[in-house]
Amino acid sequence: MTSSTVSDSPLRLEFVTLDDLPEITALWYNAFTTPGLRAIWPDTPGVRQWWHVANEHDMLHKPREKYLKVVDTTQNGRIVAYAKWSMQTAEERGARWPAWHPDMDPVRNDAFLHQLETCRATLVGGGRKNFYLDMLATHTDYRRMGAARLLLEWGCQAADAEGVPIYIDASQAGKPVYERLGFVDRSYLLGDTGDLAAMVRDPQKSPA
Repeated sequence: MTSSTVSDSPLRLEFVTLDDLPEITALWYNAFTTPGLRAIWPDTPGVRQWWHVANEHDMLHKPREKYLKVVDTTQNGRIVAYAKWSMQTAEERGARWPAWHPDMDPVRNDAFLHQLETCRATLVGGGRKNFYLDMLATHTDYRRMGAARLLLEWGCQAADAEGVPIYIDASQAGKPVYERLGFVDRSYLLGDTGDLAAMVRDPQKSPA
């Protein structure tokens, strides 16, 4: 198990376990409340179960999909943030999500997924090895406390070790967090991406 902390902080980085999945799903709905995302993933019991099944499947059957969490050691290990790092190309990964739940709008969701996959393929695809930050969520009680940085640094270090770029779909509001770690917004190469910031971080070499 990985174990990393922020200096003078109760936050600790660990791998997600299957027992964590209900808490992970609840955290996602706490973190993402915009009308656009709630239209894609409405907050219904069925869609929450869809998230649980999707994450469980990837944890059990896709070893290059890495789930990490940040816990608060002063709050009985409460999960305050989590990330899903896809350490493989889209082609190696296969389908990103299972079939949509009946509570979802398949036309809307297919269009959204197509946009995300097209942006990634355009900027880092073409058979090139790359990593993808599939998901990053921080509980509203713990923002600006270093949890997201712990999760991001783990993936950046792994990508640098393998010499591969990272692609992320960021919101415009979230761009500064990623820019501080070397991500560059390349949305201008794609045309109109709406609120999506298509960002790439090239591998960085350690100082000689």
